[in-house]
Amino acid sequence: MEPKAPGKEKFFIVLRGKSRKGFCRGCIGRVESSDVQRGEITGLMYPGGSHGGGTKSGGTVKREDTYPLTRHQAQLLLFVSQASKRLELLCNPQLFSAICELSQNDLVVLKHKKGHLPGLVKNMMKIGKKEAKEDLFMLGFEVELVDSDNNLTSKKPTPLPLFSAVDIVQVVPSSSVPFWKDSQRESVSKKRGMSVNSTPPSVRSYSLKVKEDHTVQNVFHSQSSSPFHAPLEVGSMVEVVSNLGITVYGVIQWLGVPGEKTDDWAGIELDYDVNGCSDGIYGGQRYFTCKGNRALFVPVTKCNADSRFVYSSTGSETSKPDNIPPVPQFEDPEEDAPPIPESEVSSLLVGKMKGIQGHINSCYLDATLFSLFSSSVTLDNICQKPADTEQPITCTLRNIVNRLRRQGFVPADSVMNFREQLGCDSFRTEEKDPEEFITLLFQKVLCMEPLLKLRSKQEISQGAYTFQIFLEKEQMGQMPTVQQLLDTSCLSGDLKFEAMPSCLIVQMPRFGNKYKMFSHIIPSTDLDITDLLYNSPRECFVCGHLAEYECLQCLPDRRLQPGKIKQYCTTCKIQVHTLPSRQGHTPKTLAVPADVAADAPVPRHMMQLFAVLCIQTSHYVSFIKYSPDDPHSWLFFDSMADRCGDDKSGYSIPEVQTCPELGDFLSQSEEELARSNPSQAPELVRRLLCDSYMFLYQSPTMPLSNPENQESLCEDEDTTFP
Repeated sequence: MEPKAPGKEKFFIVLRGKSRKGFCRGCIGRVESSDVQRGEITGLMYPGGSHGGGTKSGGTVKREDTYPLTRHQAQLLLFVSQASKRLELLCNPQLFSAICELSQNDLVVLKHKKGHLPGLVKNMMKIGKKEAKEDLFMLGFEVELVDSDNNLTSKKPTPLPLFSAVDIVQVVPSSSVPFWKDSQRESVSKKRGMSVNSTPPSVRSYSLKVKEDHTVQNVFHSQSSSPFHAPLEVGSMVEVVSNLGITVYGVIQWLGVPGEKTDDWAGIELDYDVNGCSDGIYGGQRYFTCKGNRALFVPVTKCNADSRFVYSSTGSETSKPDNIPPVPQFEDPEEDAPPIPESEVSSLLVGKMKGIQGHINSCYLDATLFSLFSSSVTLDNICQKPADTEQPITCTLRNIVNRLRRQGFVPADSVMNFREQLGCDSFRTEEKDPEEFITLLFQKVLCMEPLLKLRSKQEISQGAYTFQIFLEKEQMGQMPTVQQLLDTSCLSGDLKFEAMPSCLIVQMPRFGNKYKMFSHIIPSTDLDITDLLYNSPRECFVCGHLAEYECLQCLPDRRLQPGKIKQYCTTCKIQVHTLPSRQGHTPKTLAVPADVAADAPVPRHMMQLFAVLCIQTSHYVSFIKYSPDDPHSWLFFDSMADRCGDDKSGYSIPEVQTCPELGDFLSQSEEELARSNPSQAPELVRRLLCDSYMFLYQSPTMPLSNPENQESLCEDEDTTFP
């Protein structure tokens, strides 16, 4: 949706643009004057919040960076305290238009600490004071919550809770609630009065029926689509209207005749928790397994194809990816969005049509970008360079990252534009290996020096962006950990890290989608690279004193914790190698720092796992951990989880799922993990163990940034892409 000039409207919201003279993205302002030739608007800003609806400061903003608002829309958005949330609501024009048209006793669904709850709108409340004619009230909704039995949650006449427009996730039209009788509405209204007197003096009741001065204009482009009546099957995306008229969405996981029923029923896994639902059990019998409060069982006749992604019976598109829904392009390369806060991940990022939308073999790129930029704090500032010195492709990448972090969804055309700018025909149409894309991304697009500096046995230092595991299968057990693979590979190749890396991307010993050396690999959530750092103090494997020797032949010794690096002080080296089976070993002398005492404690250098790239049958997906402190904060992302329409005219449906079961699995001890049976693990856990391709680690204390000499690097190198 293209921004419009304010025209006759006196109020506007800033969609994009660098902060200038008081205005920034998400601010609501009032037009004071307009310079047509310069394309600028001079206005006053409404801060909202505790300041109410009075103007606080003024400034100028580009006309093209604003969107016009009616007074009513401005007052609704003003009560939303976070500017980013205002813009998120504006990005959903169908919902925002419906919220603007709400009437008394309309049924809505609210975001609540107990989940998504239905409720009846009772009043619109004016909040704040007007000291001048052009000041604005903030507008909120008094809503009476309704439980699953159509009963009001409150028995006593207590003050109703107040909600802002952003708390409403669905508006249920009266026409879609045929069983919500007028008598029921009347009894509800009588049961509760207008609680004007119970509110503070600064909050005054405002009838939703009175809209003479607050007529809401539908400034958004709406689109309609006819229902698509297609045979439903397992995997079909459907919607079901509940007894309260609330539409819930989900995927059919089971079809059949349950228990004593005589007709066909569907077992649906819903997109979010709903009270009263199960984890796949119905009538005491399990039909499928999902997260608790997600399984809904209904007659098949109650199911309809998900209207958000419907197609006509002829197979032609009724809604293209670019139009679901029209989104204001408010991202600005000069203002980088931070990683998504933990508290907002579930609401912003989880669900269908979330993440990065895939198209034409783009999954390798989609999964890699999602892994690198959705949550990693370490990688947060690698794009921060002045826009006027950047190449267009860097701005395109920043746009993708900002859009993902602010809106939770990046349409396919944004990624396809990025692939076009990469310049190579194979990047436009073919599937590539993630390591090839990562090297191009950091070296040519972001002009970054190699993430790793490796020193070989010939004392030659070389740079790399990823670390490829090379070893013999006989060196490891059947189900190794990433720690064991990295240690063994470094020792076998006599490699060391010259410095502690900020980001370490470890590539597993597999090639393409056919060959993999190990059927299962266990992730190491914390990677200890202390013993892999060149010229760094290390402790003796036996006694803990300063190590002076390292022995590669001791690595697989089953009497000495196989798979762990073995380094010794002089005394322990002699004692360990007195055993006849070890007398042929050739320990290597370590470079011991001169200023480190023999009994000084050796600090450990740890890295944290934040993402895993997986491949199965040529398709890449990713797992990310969005909280370093919560072991259950895992997400699973698939840019092509589903498809709407045929290959020619349809589009991919990306999906992000929560995966707390992975946290449960990885919280086990090393001994328990080694004894575990992957075939009995939950599906997504099994998928990670079997299909892992790259493990991404970050240092919790070392953010990654462009070094000062990168300006000259970009200017001197040939920046044409392969």
